[in-house]
Amino acid sequence: MAQDTKGPQASARADIVICPNCGAKNRLPTANAGVPRCGRCHHGLPWLTTANDDDFDAVVLEARLPVLVDLWAPWCGPCRIVEPGVQHVAKEFAGRLKVTKVNVDTAPRIAQRYQAQSIPMLLWIRNGEVRRSQVGALPPPALIEWVTAALDER
Repeated sequence: MAQDTKGPQASARADIVICPNCGAKNRLPTANAGVPRCGRCHHGLPWLTTANDDDFDAVVLEARLPVLVDLWAPWCGPCRIVEPGVQHVAKEFAGRLKVTKVNVDTAPRIAQRYQAQSIPMLLWIRNGEVRRSQVGALPPPALIEWVTAALDER
């Protein structure tokens, strides 16, 4: 992931995403409301980014795509179990969802807002509203099922 800034610059913060189809590097603003596509081949891009207390609303709540939010911390063992599945989901469902990781140690207001008393905690946010939540580690196959079911809901 690219730089991590706070405040009004959040809209200028971007990640560099490599297209899984053609290998091109793409600059993807974290607070972009659109659907990310490769600038070279127009293939859907996996969208895995971060958010903090200052930019969460712009990055997550204003997103046009549904967002899988991973509330985690670097010291959390179960969070490390979930990480490969989260990365896989971002790639498998490229162009259909946005995945945003929120470190609860550096974003305590977000953790408090969503009452994250245990982590990992996954939130499925669509149109700015939490539609599903999951507390505890899910192995990759179960996470894929959870995301597939969430994508099928309207």
